Amino acid sequence: MLDPSLVATYQRDGFILVPEVLGPADIAEARQAIADLVRAAAEVDTNGPVYDLEPGHTRAAPRVRRIKSPHQIAPVFDRFLRIPRVLEILRALLGPSGSRLHGSKLNMKAAQYGSPVEWHQDWAFYPHTNDDILAIGVLLDDTSLENGPLLCVPGTHRGPVWSHHSEDGRFCGAIDPREIEAEIARAVPLMGPAGSMSFHHVRTLHGSAQNVSDRSRNLLLYEVAAADAWPLKGVPDLEEFDGRLLEGHRPTIAPRCADVPIRVPLPPPLRQGSIYETQLGAAQRSYFARKPAA
Repeated sequence: MLDPSLVATYQRDGFILVPEVLGPADIAEARQAIADLVRAAAEVDTNGPVYDLEPGHTRAAPRVRRIKSPHQIAPVFDRFLRIPRVLEILRALLGPSGSRLHGSKLNMKAAQYGSPVEWHQDWAFYPHTNDDILAIGVLLDDTSLENGPLLCVPGTHRGPVWSHHSEDGRFCGAIDPREIEAEIARAVPLMGPAGSMSFHHVRTLHGSAQNVSDRSRNLLLYEVAAADAWPLKGVPDLEEFDGRLLEGHRPTIAPRCADVPIRVPLPPPLRQGSIYETQLGAAQRSYFARKPAA
């Protein structure tokens, strides 16, 4: 069982870091899959269903900042989510009723140029009927302050949902940093050796700076919801939705509704796609573009 003190820390702070969930062989397999995907990016010129490319990407020098839905592309990334230790942690944090994969992504911060992600709450992107939802961050590289770790602000999962809309009224996926100066000052970096995993609540305020080191920082992310949390934007394909249940839990058509603050991510951004594309509509809200890495 997960140490009860870690459960208490998650409930208090909205995030935890669990070391040594994966072993060296797992990390080596994941890194090989990443290398293969980056090499294949030499065949594309623009963002698409698999790749979100860094500015400056060329076929001669591929630069990838995100692999979309990696669990559907490489078996190793699907397997990590289903190992007994991870499922045990999910039961401890989300409850015994079951959990559902909402989505996955692989954020890649290459040495010296890996893109930052501005301050935001995941909840702003996909509100549900309740907020028993979290993101798992799989550290595929040793992570320190210099290579752009995830920064989380303790206790914000129990606070407000800040506006992620720009001055034109459109959703932009970023909070105005002037509104959260006190929170930013309390941010905690989630650092550790490769193989560690972080778990942060869907309402936890977080961001990450540019990678200014000479080391990569690849972070595999899974978004996982309690089985009875249903997306407010609807379920277009019930069979596919139920097919994302983990551990073989039985589906439900009775969502649990909780009294939680919600802001709907509409009207949509003019540039839709990954968070990197969405946040391009929030240039006036940039924090990390003006700040050096810690």
